[in-house]
Amino acid sequence: MDAEDGPQTDRACTECGGTLRESETETVCEDCGLVLAEDAVERGPEWRSLDEETDRRRTGAPLTASRHDRGLSTEIGYGTGSEVSGARQRQLVRMRRQHNRARLDSKAERNKLYAYTEIRRLVSVMSLPTSVRDQSCSLFSSAQSEDLLCGRSLEGFAAAVVYATCRTQSIARTMDEVVDVARADRSELKTAYDALNRELGLPVGPVSPTEYLPRYASDLDLETEVERRAREYAVMLVESGRMGGKNPSGVAAACLYKAANERGVAVKQSEAADLADVSRMTIGSTVSDLDDLE
Repeated sequence: MDAEDGPQTDRACTECGGTLRESETETVCEDCGLVLAEDAVERGPEWRSLDEETDRRRTGAPLTASRHDRGLSTEIGYGTGSEVSGARQRQLVRMRRQHNRARLDSKAERNKLYAYTEIRRLVSVMSLPTSVRDQSCSLFSSAQSEDLLCGRSLEGFAAAVVYATCRTQSIARTMDEVVDVARADRSELKTAYDALNRELGLPVGPVSPTEYLPRYASDLDLETEVERRAREYAVMLVESGRMGGKNPSGVAAACLYKAANERGVAVKQSEAADLADVSRMTIGSTVSDLDDLE
């Protein structure tokens, strides 16, 4: 018998009386192949280290950059339910309070915990991907290491790192959209963003109006052909050099407005202006520039 085949058992097959053999998850008859028992649950360790000198071991949840302790600290549950007595509930409350005090050993850790919580809230409210959340938290940690927080609000920096991450990942979000859901005003966000851009050298460039087109076209319920024509208008305006001083968000809305009306789709100028949070004059002047280029 090969050792790899697994140990034999003293029991006999219920069908043919043959010899049974146990593998990791099954008990099989060697003669007829009948599977008498099956255990699909893998009860061994889940992870093997790449280091040849270490054995297999169990691990916890994966590390995450969106937690101030990278998710390594212990969480004490609330223990709700009828099976938990009042005395036990009070004990859990005291344990949780003492644990929360003990896991933050410095003011910097408390600031990071508060900022990371605010970043996760902003990302959730704005329906941004988890990559934005993790990169924003890493960017905040870099700013804290460079002593950029002194004299500036944590809420402003939390909003600024989310906005900066959207810029670096080419996710179309305006500063006003971030301010609308943030606990900081526009001046706090802009001050923190300028400090990040100046001291950390963020890889951000000018925002292209084409980045706003898919979202704005979806909000206006426009067809793909209209969006494609609006993209041609936006590229034409950028290549002509007439983008200087123009709001990319307003340019995108104006291109969609012009492309939609060319195809007989009723889009009001006020609707396009409200969507991009610009004035109707901005939409009108951009459409005039496009008419001159044609």
